[in-house]
Amino acid sequence: MKLPIAARPQVISRFWAVIRRFPKLIATVLVFQVVASLIVVATPWLIGRLLDLIVAGTTRAEVTRYLIIIGAIVAAQLLLTYLGEYFSRVFGQAVFAQLREDLVYSVTHMPLSVVEAAGTGDLIGRTTHDIDRIQFLVQRGIYRIIMIVFTVVVTYAAAFALAPVLALLLLAPLIPLIFVLRWYMRRAVPGYQAESAQWATLSGITTETVEQHSTVDALNLRRVRNNILDVAITQIWNLERYTAYLRIFLLNAVIFFLQTPALLVALAGAWAIPNGYATLGVVTTIALYGVQLSYPLDELSYWVDVLQSAATSLARIFGVDEVESDRIASGKQPTSNAVSVRDVSFEYRPEHPVLHGVDLELRPGETLAIVGPSGAGKSTLGRMIAGIHPPTSGSVTVGGVPLVELTENELHQNVALVTQEHHVFVGTIADNLRLAKPDATIEQMWHVLKSMGAASWVQELPDGLDTKVGSGALTLSPAQAQQLALARIVLMNPHTLILDEATSLMDPTAARQLERSLGKALEGRTVVAIAHRLYTAHDADRVAVMVDGRIVELGTHDELVARGGEYASLWSAWQHE
Repeated sequence: MKLPIAARPQVISRFWAVIRRFPKLIATVLVFQVVASLIVVATPWLIGRLLDLIVAGTTRAEVTRYLIIIGAIVAAQLLLTYLGEYFSRVFGQAVFAQLREDLVYSVTHMPLSVVEAAGTGDLIGRTTHDIDRIQFLVQRGIYRIIMIVFTVVVTYAAAFALAPVLALLLLAPLIPLIFVLRWYMRRAVPGYQAESAQWATLSGITTETVEQHSTVDALNLRRVRNNILDVAITQIWNLERYTAYLRIFLLNAVIFFLQTPALLVALAGAWAIPNGYATLGVVTTIALYGVQLSYPLDELSYWVDVLQSAATSLARIFGVDEVESDRIASGKQPTSNAVSVRDVSFEYRPEHPVLHGVDLELRPGETLAIVGPSGAGKSTLGRMIAGIHPPTSGSVTVGGVPLVELTENELHQNVALVTQEHHVFVGTIADNLRLAKPDATIEQMWHVLKSMGAASWVQELPDGLDTKVGSGALTLSPAQAQQLALARIVLMNPHTLILDEATSLMDPTAARQLERSLGKALEGRTVVAIAHRLYTAHDADRVAVMVDGRIVELGTHDELVARGGEYASLWSAWQHE
């Protein structure tokens, strides 16, 4: 599955919506740009006027006065340019920060089923490479593009106001440049789209290889992974080379055509001045306007290329928002804590069901263990109960309300899932715990850590709860990370908790101690334990046995052992391991 890519009109409207959030900054930037643009066109006009005065005969004092005015204008231009750039950078930083915050919000509210189906590469590429690509445009490009547009418009307006016929010559390069830009755009847009997609592929390959390095080493897959990486890098090289060729062509074509206006004005002036159609000052002013236009238009061609790259990245970033939610909130509130699974079937891929008509009623406050061979559908059923995947058919309800009709916050207040895949977020121990409950007190955090047997090692850390952990800081062991994850869930306090082999990374003795501590901490709550160690089933109130996506047995440990069926066989085999 590929994440959506926003259409160009949506990119423009969404980006404009972000920019409009900062009206005061926009107004400040525009005022400085307008005034700076007006001052820019004043200097060539004053130079031309001075030349006419010199030709006609004037005093040294008059020349000095003009030079002082020109100097003052240049100084004012420098000051306005500095202030304009300062406020533009503030504006750019504000816009960029808003884009990042919006993206983080969209990613963290994306259905987990979509995240898993899309894979890590595409999402990582959008949150890293694509966001980096737009940073330069937002922080520097917006200001420069606004400045260029105002400068070009005001310069052309001044030229036509002074000498309309000569000013027409300044339009000469625009006609061929239109054809150049059309040629460039037809190739640049798909080129940059392919480039961004390939960067996402490379991110996925790299992330998968690093995260699963132990598997790569164990199966001697280094050469295979290196070859896959080489192919991806080669494809990126080819795409980068292609877009670089487009950039070089565009920039050189613009430079070539922008040299013509000043030359054409000079040639026309050689005829117009002797025949009395224009003065030396007017011709000089128009020629200077032509030179003055060449710099912003040349720079504009550079920003056109940056815009294409950034627009492609923005389309990928805004595309994250187009992922359809897998839940539609109905506003109904559960009338009880009872979770019911009714005739649930589920397919990860069409025509490949992994659950078949599962029925299960969870009794509030009980501990239910789900056991069965690998691939029986235990984890999938757990994810159904946690509301991560909507069932293909059937329903999973809490208090009579389907889980897919609850908002994210309502779902997490009712049901939560802990898997064997743990994650320690960058920050302090307290930060990691407060993800579950932002207003948690120090006493509450120590209480849940103690209940998980983690208080002792947290107390031994240099700064206790304020110790920084995660990437670039203290690295927790897998067992410590699992304790932290479980403490976070206990602090969240849902009434139903699904544990999908949540203690599998611990040794059996430590795992059983933690599960007993967890049982005490979760007393009165409904717990679904997907078990790979059968003592979990032994300690549970009831046991559900799954085979081939179906519940084939359901009862207490003693009942199922006495029945002599599938569970009895599993228990006997586990006892003799």
